[in-house]
Amino acid sequence: MTSCPRHVAVIDIGKTNVKLALVDRAAMAEVAVLTRPNVVLPGPPYPHFDTDGIWAFLLAGLAQYQTSHGIDGISITSHGACAALLAADGSLATPVLDYEHNGPAQTAAEYDALRPEFAVTGSPRLGMGLNLGAQLHWLFARDTELLGRVQSVVTWPQYWGFKLTGATACDVSSLGCHTDLWEPGAGRFSGLVDRLGLGGKIAPPRRPNEVLGALLPEVAAVTGISVGTPVVCGIHDSNASLLPHLLTQTGPFAVVSTGTWVVCMAVSGSAAVMDSARDVLMIVAADGRAVPSARFMGGREYEVVRAGCAAVTTPADETKVLALGLMLRPSVADGGPFPACRIGWSHAPHGFSDGAQEVALAFYLALMTAECLLLTGAIGPVIVEGPFAANAPYCRMLSAACGRQVLRAQSQTGTSIGAALLFGAPDKSLALEPTVQAADAVAYRGYALAWRAATGG
Repeated sequence: MTSCPRHVAVIDIGKTNVKLALVDRAAMAEVAVLTRPNVVLPGPPYPHFDTDGIWAFLLAGLAQYQTSHGIDGISITSHGACAALLAADGSLATPVLDYEHNGPAQTAAEYDALRPEFAVTGSPRLGMGLNLGAQLHWLFARDTELLGRVQSVVTWPQYWGFKLTGATACDVSSLGCHTDLWEPGAGRFSGLVDRLGLGGKIAPPRRPNEVLGALLPEVAAVTGISVGTPVVCGIHDSNASLLPHLLTQTGPFAVVSTGTWVVCMAVSGSAAVMDSARDVLMIVAADGRAVPSARFMGGREYEVVRAGCAAVTTPADETKVLALGLMLRPSVADGGPFPACRIGWSHAPHGFSDGAQEVALAFYLALMTAECLLLTGAIGPVIVEGPFAANAPYCRMLSAACGRQVLRAQSQTGTSIGAALLFGAPDKSLALEPTVQAADAVAYRGYALAWRAATGG
């Protein structure tokens, strides 16, 4: 590993937004953040990510940060369930599929006959293209000449690393993210790689903190960043949120990474309930260890239920929701810990203010999170990363439902600090703020018990 750079530009390709953060490693803080929507183009040939638009955004942002602060290193983090198929000339052999496209369902039966068992991969069978292996199988089935055009397959963070350095790789955290392509216990590719015809074509696995390569001269010329600036391999976004705490926490703890997905990760906890039907899975941390995880599409659910409402909640709203028992029951989106349940309100929500409905939504999200933590066997403090860390009703209910301390990370983007720390351990711990405890904890616990009983949990 090279000497630790101070100013690290972090490319963060989320499912909903693309972010470019500049992190000051000495201060363990984001100096600046630029964002743009992660646009999905409708096709042809199928819904796919706007890689050209993302690249133009990143180049402009890198040039801006180089001018304003200087960039000493570049790190990359991204959502999972995504890979790029590269042709011999380095171009995309086919557009990068949006995992929410339902095309892979067309070949589900054939794929199910190929995929390894859950016990081997820790990867549950998921819908749409959420299993990367299912995406690849469908892509090769719909275009029988595609496999011949592919020289290299790289996971999503490493596609952007390839654009920056010209080097190809996969990283173990992205391979370990419900792809069906990796065996976390053995630390190797699963048999699915050869069954898909990808032996020798999928790029070699590397640890996220390894230096992938140096910045290409042509990228340096456009951005003004020095030729040879190091670019680390990169990491899956939930694992980026976990990394600062792996480096600084002692004893058992859990991290809740919030965004489009709410991902709960239990470190050194009790035995997890490895129920693939409830979206419990094994992920692979930056240091290679297998970590029990459970998740649901909390950020997406939040936006769907709010439907553009921007209500500001008050303590009176919380008191009313607790007193009258207004509850949102699972599940708004498919999957998660209650896959067989469908959304329902305990009372007609239009009889309540927007603020009260917002509180009930926050409580719902907190209780879904608590259920995920229970499934992972989490014990010890719970650290909340990302946008939900600023949601006070959410944090209060989560603390009451878990009966444990909830700590809120202060960064704007829960992944960027962790991705920057791929260049080395921090000099100090990430700033964490304890949740303000509920004044009437008994009422919150009673609400949580009633909600869980209503779900059959």
